[in-house]
Amino acid sequence: MRFILNGKAVDVRAHPMKRLLDVLREDCALTGTKEGCGEGECGACTVLLDGQPVNACLVPFGQIRGARVTTIEGIRGRRALQAAFIKEGATQCGLCTPGLIVAASTLSPRATLDEVRASLAGNICRCTGYGAIYRAIARAGRVGSKRRAAAPGRKARAS
Repeated sequence: MRFILNGKAVDVRAHPMKRLLDVLREDCALTGTKEGCGEGECGACTVLLDGQPVNACLVPFGQIRGARVTTIEGIRGRRALQAAFIKEGATQCGLCTPGLIVAASTLSPRATLDEVRASLAGNICRCTGYGAIYRAIARAGRVGSKRRAAAPGRKARAS
């Protein structure tokens, strides 16, 4: 089946009912997308499908013909977000991190903290709590324009 993967046209042969998650990891050798729950509850497998975040564990491969799929490996600005996650201590086990970064990559640079929270509502982190994650997203320039939104326990600061 032909589709666009991280900006490049690909043709992958796989059963149409195979999960997109498995196609990416097994057939495309892109292992950055993680399986957490396999039920669409945790967001660890978040990828972009035509620019929208989806849980790859819920998408049958047969539904992506001609679509644009972007994994953690293809996210623009990924390195800035990764560096911010490290600097803010927003990762421990790392299972949720790729999905969080993919979801955060869709945010406008003018996003408010409430918009960040809403955007990440489908992503569960069991290790770090969300304060460090929100600070990392702000550090990477994904929150606010004149004033950076304060994560819990931190004061807002001027940009």
